[in-house]
Amino acid sequence: MRSDKQKVYYYHDELNDEFTEFSGKTKVIDENFKYVNNSKPYRLLHHLLYNTLEKPVAHIYWKCKFHNRIVNKKLISKFKDSGVFVYGNHTQQFGDVLMPCLVTGKKYAYIIVHPNNISIKGIGGLIHTFGAIPLPSNLKAMRHFLSAIEQRIKEKQAVVIYPEAHIWPYYTKIRPFTSVSFRYPVMLNAPSFCFTNTYQKRKNGKLQIVTYIDGPFYPNKSLNQKEQQEDLRNQIYQKMVERSQSSNIEIIKYVKENE
Repeated sequence: MRSDKQKVYYYHDELNDEFTEFSGKTKVIDENFKYVNNSKPYRLLHHLLYNTLEKPVAHIYWKCKFHNRIVNKKLISKFKDSGVFVYGNHTQQFGDVLMPCLVTGKKYAYIIVHPNNISIKGIGGLIHTFGAIPLPSNLKAMRHFLSAIEQRIKEKQAVVIYPEAHIWPYYTKIRPFTSVSFRYPVMLNAPSFCFTNTYQKRKNGKLQIVTYIDGPFYPNKSLNQKEQQEDLRNQIYQKMVERSQSSNIEIIKYVKENE
């Protein structure tokens, strides 16, 4: 569906083009950054903020703005005895911060984010407290980053990843993404799931976002590590592409420019 007032965005590179802007200084995530705070006061604060603020806001925002419906809503919650990885398409600047806590059920959602997300003046610290895991800025910080992911999986929680990396608002297809982020479930031998936000036209002609949850997907242990990453990436990518075909309304049209 297309209207005369439809926005058009032009792109060159599906892997690297970005359609949102960040103004400010990006925080350096080095070896001194504290990824995990195990103190009781901090854990209590996280629990209270997550359950009494983030979840209610997420429900209200997604239901009121997008009339959101989630298919297979309880799927991830069934995996009570295992930590999980969850992959999603990246098409909402604010909504994608909130969606993970709706799809992961009773599990806490810890989202791997670009350092920009915790560099936002006034709320960066709050985003970290909610459970953001920023990508490390140097190799020395990588050990702490991987340790934080491993701890959340051992705690039987959910680690959420947007493998497309860049936000394309209201994009209805799935952009190609690399297998880099699939090293984590391969390393930790953990199940993976995916959620796909699709843009659908309601009976009254207005937009509804329907979210599909699928999985579990597992690493194929008959392959070497690199091949396992690629295989897992392909399984999830194909499922997300399949689900994205349910979109039948196009709010923003994306056109590839010729080089």
